[in-house]
Amino acid sequence: MRHGRLPRRRLIASLSKLLAGVVAVAVVSSFSVAAYAVWDVARSVKHGVTLVTLPGHTAVPQDIPNVGAIPGGVNLLLAGTDSRTGLGGVYNSAAEQDASSGAGNNDVTMLLHIAQDHKSMMVVSFPRDLMVRIPTCPTPDGKDTVSGSSYAQFNTSLSRGGLACVVLTVEKLTGVTIPFAAVINFDGVSAMSTAVGGVTVCLASKVKDDYTNPPLDLPAGESTLVGDQALSFLRSRHGVGDGSDLGRISNQQVFLSALARKIVSGGVLGNPVQLYALAKAAVQNVTPSETLTNPTTLVEIALALKDTGLQNMVFLQYPAVSDPQNVNRVIPDEEASTAVNNALVNDQPVALTGTTGRAAEDPSATATPTPTATESAAPQTAPAAPTGTGTPAPTNSSGAVELPSNVTGQTAAQQTCTKGNN
Repeated sequence: MRHGRLPRRRLIASLSKLLAGVVAVAVVSSFSVAAYAVWDVARSVKHGVTLVTLPGHTAVPQDIPNVGAIPGGVNLLLAGTDSRTGLGGVYNSAAEQDASSGAGNNDVTMLLHIAQDHKSMMVVSFPRDLMVRIPTCPTPDGKDTVSGSSYAQFNTSLSRGGLACVVLTVEKLTGVTIPFAAVINFDGVSAMSTAVGGVTVCLASKVKDDYTNPPLDLPAGESTLVGDQALSFLRSRHGVGDGSDLGRISNQQVFLSALARKIVSGGVLGNPVQLYALAKAAVQNVTPSETLTNPTTLVEIALALKDTGLQNMVFLQYPAVSDPQNVNRVIPDEEASTAVNNALVNDQPVALTGTTGRAAEDPSATATPTPTATESAAPQTAPAAPTGTGTPAPTNSSGAVELPSNVTGQTAAQQTCTKGNN
């Protein structure tokens, strides 16, 4: 047997293992867990995207000194890209790459609005097939601009000018300033569902979709979705509701409300380990705006919702009606979108009076007639949904703005079920 000093490489390896062991022991305390987690998340953050503001909009200060609930209100836009670039695995096939590569389209776009007093939250989902005005946008490298369009499909804004263009389009549409934004890819959705230990959803009927990757074949009842199966559930269009993108939005709201219940009622907001695990899953798989590159900002935004209450967390679809120029597209519903925009601009809580959407049902709700929308004469350009007027709308006894009945959605407190398209 050989004796003597360890070679330098083995000594360094041994010290590294010892250091790892010390770190593992140290993180037993909650303070050390938080400190280690901040470092672990920080090293995963990607380079941030520079956002630009529309004239008359004011940027929000970015420096947030303490790990606690973020002060004031929050507007955060999340764009889900359908790009397969760089994902590897099942997405490396020629068929998948041909489906979408590069920046991709923002097939899922959601605006999170947290009220100034943190007592209410709204998540607005924008239909991918919404025909809107897209403003002139900077190119992703910031060296040039991309011409705007008076009539374009909303989900092309990401491929036109990157994340900043999606933000500008939503700011133009709604009238709000959006200082926080991120693009999330397929892997990010899988990782975040895994980080919370899966999300349990209710299915009113079976959901089968051979067009997702991996394919879906879920029985009626409750299913706990993790990883790629959760991604397929969120992407499913043919398997839910009427097979439309609008049906997919209400199906996503079933998932998001269940996720919100797990995060709030399951104690995630009070657990720094799980919070930072969720933050790490996010930052590893998103391209954030520069305002989100601080590793604790996502945690601070989450903590702003700690005392909001599930009944005050509202998920809704941006109201739209069929486009008279193309039955496969939709345009903003003028009256209903004005009500949504005003609530956002005036920082008012909202109350839903309509249904849960095409692919969701609330087993505890009484049946109500499905609202019908009146279509106007065919326009030459996509009508810009009127932005906030600055005049608060009438409110109910609890102080919430009652939205028109053709605004579909649900609260996080509603335990809704997905309706399959089979």
